[in-house]
Amino acid sequence: MLFVELLIVVALTLLNGLLALSELALVSSRRSRLKTMANQRTFGAETALALTADPGRFLSTVQIGITLVGVLSGAFSGSTLGLRLADYLESAGVPDAYAEPIGIGLVVIVITYLSVIIGELVPKQIALRDPERYAVRVAPLMNALSRIASPIVGLLDLSGQLVLKLLRISPDMTGKITDEEIRSLIAEAETAGVIEPEERSMISGVMRLADRPVSAVMTPRNNVDMIDLDWEPETIFKKLRESQHSRLPAYRTDSEKVVGILQAKELLDAFIRGAEFDPRDYIRKAQIMPDTIGALDAIEMLKLTPVHMGLVHDEYGQFKGVVTTADILEAIAGVFRTEDAPGAKAKRREDGTWFIDGNIAADEFAELLGVELPQDRAFQTLAGFLLHELGKLPEVGEHVVAQGWRFEVVDLDGKRIDKVMAKRIPDTRRKRRKSSVKGVKP
Repeated sequence: MLFVELLIVVALTLLNGLLALSELALVSSRRSRLKTMANQRTFGAETALALTADPGRFLSTVQIGITLVGVLSGAFSGSTLGLRLADYLESAGVPDAYAEPIGIGLVVIVITYLSVIIGELVPKQIALRDPERYAVRVAPLMNALSRIASPIVGLLDLSGQLVLKLLRISPDMTGKITDEEIRSLIAEAETAGVIEPEERSMISGVMRLADRPVSAVMTPRNNVDMIDLDWEPETIFKKLRESQHSRLPAYRTDSEKVVGILQAKELLDAFIRGAEFDPRDYIRKAQIMPDTIGALDAIEMLKLTPVHMGLVHDEYGQFKGVVTTADILEAIAGVFRTEDAPGAKAKRREDGTWFIDGNIAADEFAELLGVELPQDRAFQTLAGFLLHELGKLPEVGEHVVAQGWRFEVVDLDGKRIDKVMAKRIPDTRRKRRKSSVKGVKP
């Protein structure tokens, strides 16, 4: 008889552990992973997806089971095993007034300890090791329990939703993944060796690209090689030879009025043949883009033009710059080195300072240095960030301190901030605390 009673207690403890494992496994499972397993025809994956889609009913089922197991385990341990131990203590000479409370108390303590370890902690730790794997295994059983106890489950679920409504809390439990969580996951994958550092860098570039306007990835007007169609052929030929670009915007007299794109190869072929020609006959139309559209929208527009170049204009119709497929690729993979231009836009020196191009994208340098940018910022580059902080056009040698960094203007290209040196400012408060501990006056 004692063996049967112990077996019942063990069974109730294990059942409590199964319910705890099921709860944490289903709650911790990623829906994307469960969908993949469902597409692979994994048994129980569809049921697990259905349960996670309606967490109220699932949690009600688990809570009913855990509560019922707890009540039965407590009642059974006190009325059977506790009394048996009390009788044993009486026969061993313990006074009747103390034997029963001691016996029941000891049994409750032991069973509670086993319930916490075997019925809660260990199952939950197992579930956290591989939640999707265990979720698909327990899902059919939990679904069956939910159907069996459907009247009580429905009542509890409805009551819970009513309370949440009164508290003005949305019952929707589908977590929204943020950019920070994705970046953290990618960093963990890199640390674990699942992806290479270069892959992480490119994935980060794609994520940044989705948040950028086209003005943040375009080549600004002052860096664009352009051709005036009214120039003499020899002047045009010289410009084509000096330029490193295969496509150049063309205008007539007024550089604000770009009429199209010239393919350098076509014009050079005509010059080599020595034939007389009119450059206007080689004009190709390009997509006109407002500077407010997103970079991803710009990609879609570039797909529609055979020259793969877009002309960016502001709201006043002024020409701001050009965007090409090469600009998009550089925003994702980084700057490609040329013979007369440096490759990286940011370089860390041996003393820990950074030498940064003022034209580097704001979100890129912010991620590099751990700087927080305002959500409603009007600037798109490091140069714009410094102008925002300084409030004026700086001179060479001027600096500004922001978010633990000292940014010094090293070089100017006309009025444009060309090169910047960034240096981390030591935490003086931490130093003062250390000094005070040692008894040294700060």
